[in-house]
Amino acid sequence: MESLALTFTSGWASGVNAYLAVLVLGVADRLGGFADVPDVLGSWPVLVAAGVLYAMEFIADKIPYLDSTWDAVSTAIRPTTGAIIGVLVAGEAGSLDEAVLAVVGGGSALLAHLAKMSTRLAVNTSPEPASNVVASVVEDIAVLGVVWYAVEHPQAAAAVAGVLLLASLVVAYLLARVVRRGWRRWRSRRTAAGAAG
Repeated sequence: MESLALTFTSGWASGVNAYLAVLVLGVADRLGGFADVPDVLGSWPVLVAAGVLYAMEFIADKIPYLDSTWDAVSTAIRPTTGAIIGVLVAGEAGSLDEAVLAVVGGGSALLAHLAKMSTRLAVNTSPEPASNVVASVVEDIAVLGVVWYAVEHPQAAAAVAGVLLLASLVVAYLLARVVRRGWRRWRSRRTAAGAAG
């Protein structure tokens, strides 16, 4: 049960920021040697790669429109990372356990990624860049806090990640409706202006 909870939480976190999720799990393994965290995540090559890629994402994620491009590129990376963490957490388990944890990790990562991508597209419609920075920092803090909490309390962290996932999906849906409504108004005004001119 703890493996499932850790996989769901790290999958959610991977969907928001895969490199930070890997980095936090790897540092936790290095510092505490937690049994549920796969040792490979604490290896120096993985930590260095995750650190460099997180530094790149940290910058790209705060620049309007570049963040959406980064998200588009990450559509394959984030769910795959969630699935890989799920398989690693399963360890020497049978193939069914590995498959279930891979699906849980990849599925939660995909849903979190789609919610993040949708929300960020809506945030990019605001005229000022501060909202991108705020959204990115909040996401990073949430990933850091929830993954670190998951290492010690996987079931409680999974509940938090589930609430955050559900909330982000609702927010993405509501923002998509607002943006769609604004787009329709803009098109109708443009059509009316073209007919009048």
